[in-house]
Amino acid sequence: MESHVRVLGMLHIALSVIMLFGGVIGLLVLGGIGGIAAMVGGQDAENSLAAAGVLGIIGVAVFLILFVLSLPGIICGWGIMRFRPWAKTLGIVMSAFDLLNVPVGTILGIYGLWVLTNNATEPLFRPRTLSA
Repeated sequence: MESHVRVLGMLHIALSVIMLFGGVIGLLVLGGIGGIAAMVGGQDAENSLAAAGVLGIIGVAVFLILFVLSLPGIICGWGIMRFRPWAKTLGIVMSAFDLLNVPVGTILGIYGLWVLTNNATEPLFRPRTLSA
């Protein structure tokens, strides 16, 4: 079951990085379109500059929203791969939310709930004590 837990952690990180990459792409595309609109404004330069500003703001907002949404998945995946006790709870919550992300997130959510609620994973997430 240890390998399932590690795979789950990697999948959480991978899905979050893909979402973060999507935010960067959105920022670049919307910023690029805004830049092009500002350059080819022609006679209506004032409106094209306003459109460029709005597109830039939307691009930054999309990036920030996706960054904020992907950060817990990266933290969760890291904690799960290192068998941290808090990561099991966070992983169950993240997997429940992943169910709403059809279709890939739904598969990850089902897999995550199966792995993290399985009795065989209970000993993996127990706090470790140092012995002399």
